[in-house]
Order: sequence, then C-alpha cells, then structure tokens
Amino acid sequence: MKLTNRTVAVFSALLITTVIGISGCASTGIQRSKEVRTTMQTMDNEIKLIVVQLDATGASLEELIKPGQADVKKAFELYTENITRLAEKEGDFGKHADEMAARGKDYFQAWDKSGSNYENSRIQGLSEERRMVLGEIYGRIAENSIGAKSAFTVYVTDAKEIQRYLSNDLTTNGIAAIEPISRKIVDDGYNLKYTMTDIQTAIERARAEMSQNGIQF
Repeated sequence: MKLTNRTVAVFSALLITTVIGISGCASTGIQRSKEVRTTMQTMDNEIKLIVVQLDATGASLEELIKPGQADVKKAFELYTENITRLAEKEGDFGKHADEMAARGKDYFQAWDKSGSNYENSRIQGLSEERRMVLGEIYGRIAENSIGAKSAFTVYVTDAKEIQRYLSNDLTTNGIAAIEPISRKIVDDGYNLKYTMTDIQTAIERARAEMSQNGIQF
C-alpha cells in the first residue's frame, strides 16, 4: 500500500505522541523513586550525626557523675552543651521521619494506581511481587522510625531533666543522689543508638532494592 505524505505525517505525529507519553510516565515513576531515595539518604545522614551526638552526650554525662570529678562545673557545662545539641537533633529526626513516611506513602499509592492492571499476567505478578518486597522493606523503616522517634523524645526529656536537676543542686550529694537515674539514661542512650543503626540497615536495604543497575541515586 502506498502512503501519502499526509498519512506518513499523521502516523509520525501519533508515534511521537505515544513515545512522549510513555516517556513522561516513566520519568514520573523515576522521579518519585528518586525522591524517596533522596529522602532516605537525608535520614541516613541525619542518623549518623545523631549517633555521634548520642555518644558525646552519654560520655559527658558519665564524666559528670564520675566519682571524684575534679571540675564538676566544666563537666556540667559540657553535658549541657551536648544535651542542647541533641535536643535539636531530635526535632530534625522527627521532621525527616515524617517526610520519609509521606514520600513512601505517595510512592506506593502512585505504584498502586499505575501498576495495578496489566493485561500480561506475568507482568502483573512481577509488579505485585516487587510491590510487596519494597512495601515490606519500607514498612520496616517506618515502623522502626516511629519507635525510635518515641524513644528519642523520652531520652531527651529525661536527659534534660537531669540537667535541670543538677543546675539546682550541683553538689557532691546532689550528683550522688541522681547517679542511678543518670546511669539508666546512659544505658537508654546506648539502646537508642542501636535502634537508630537498625533504621540505617533497613534504609540501606531499601536503597539497594530501589537502585538502578547497581547505582544508587
């Protein structure tokens, strides 16, 4: 069959429109995936800073309550400085955790919309399988983040109250009286640190699952 120039032009226009439409959908999906990975990277970076500050806060509290501390005032000032920094990190962590949860929700809602109906049963099954794997991994991050967020708030509250108590009674007897509680707070800091590193592990796994050709964006 001989095609006229007009027919060829119309056919070409339709083909270009189809390709652009497909590319647009793909770009949207890639963009959503990139946004999720970027948010996870931000959270991962934030946790690294939090872990460092948790160590510094715990160490300064141990130094403050150490028997025979020669310079109690200096030790108290260092602890105060560290708990102030950690309190700021608590706010940042909560903000990033909420943002990561929102990004994940948008990502999977969009997946459910665009990937719920395939004519090819094998593609349908593959989509559902990948959706389940990524959903479970991301769900673990969200679950751990909720627990860590709550534990973080409790830790900072207790640590600040120790600081407030000692600001009123920075004496040998005052420090000795609150030492058992202080020791528990130090232990709580270690436990919170491990909770944070568990989130990092889950994030690393999720980012690996969402990477393209082994390259993470």
